[in-house]
Amino acid sequence: MHPERAYWLAWSKISGVGPILLKRVQQHFNSLGEAWSSPGKAFWEIEGFGKQVISAVEQGRAQIDPEKLLEQYTRNNTYFWTPADDDYPRLLQEIPSQPPILYYRGHVELRENRGITPLAAIVGTRHPTEYGCRWTRKISATLAQHGFTIVSGMAAGIDAEAHRGCLEAGGRTIAVLGTGVDVIYPRSNLKLYERILQQGLVLSEYPPGTKPDRGNFPARNRIVAGLSRAILVMEAPTKSGALISARYANDFGRDVYALPGSLDNEQSLGCLGLLNRGAHVILSEGHLLEMLGAIPQLDTTEQLSLFAPEQQKTIPDLEPELAKVLGAIASQSTSFDIIVRETGFDTSSVSAALLQLELLGLVSQLPGMRYQRC
Repeated sequence: MHPERAYWLAWSKISGVGPILLKRVQQHFNSLGEAWSSPGKAFWEIEGFGKQVISAVEQGRAQIDPEKLLEQYTRNNTYFWTPADDDYPRLLQEIPSQPPILYYRGHVELRENRGITPLAAIVGTRHPTEYGCRWTRKISATLAQHGFTIVSGMAAGIDAEAHRGCLEAGGRTIAVLGTGVDVIYPRSNLKLYERILQQGLVLSEYPPGTKPDRGNFPARNRIVAGLSRAILVMEAPTKSGALISARYANDFGRDVYALPGSLDNEQSLGCLGLLNRGAHVILSEGHLLEMLGAIPQLDTTEQLSLFAPEQQKTIPDLEPELAKVLGAIASQSTSFDIIVRETGFDTSSVSAALLQLELLGLVSQLPGMRYQRC
């Protein structure tokens, strides 16, 4: 058992130190165990720590014994991961607000945790139309049949349809709850919850027994986005929790896809807004699979990153302009606008250079005017 496990658990109990501050603590001290024994004045150097938070830290540390707390949790047979555990979901390690404790129920599939099996989130309104429900089930089933695990929040509406579509296709699904993993909300999803436990996994950052609370659900959405390689918004009005998931996805470098709908349908206006801001449009199941196939594969051995390391390839002698454009493309996918900004060239010159680099087999274009090295 990793010694840091007890300290992730203990720090999660300190009032005022949420996931973002805790990650800063871990990065500042390189060890939460070391941070636990450091004097209060050492925390002044960390952004977000003021007098009130430092006082809460000192009071909390005086009342908690990390080893005894961990022993108590283990004795109660509570199933949970911390970022110190090998089985903690790999993609969540990358986000700035990773949950310090992640509780789970159901069947764990380690290929999902390690990023080998791709996860796609499907989210949307609690009040979908027949069109939204039909396409959600269709897309969910198609992705499940092509090896994706479907992630959603087990809310009424689109979330529930996404889980059901996956399960009926024989796939695996993960429900991320805004309650404890043993609290079913809404109660109308009781049978769905039981099916997910048999054929998938239920996750939550909240301790077992936690009842529904309005503030828990937006925070839950960052976990949905963080776990997934891509976020699909099927139907959403302009004020929707699904749009919160999409914002988190953008912040975390995940691709966002949206199902187009009618301007006459209020439940589609949020999706149309996402498309206007650059989300990928879902035109069919095949079109979606083609776009998802362009997402770079995770390197599962060396690099803890969403993007695969750059492959070694002999690069021919290039004209200075081509070399500069190639140099502006990072090892991960890079947007056209960033390439223009980094090179200082006009857009037509960059477009021409990218076309030449594609013909040379050095660059490939991805959906959304993004480019990566081959």
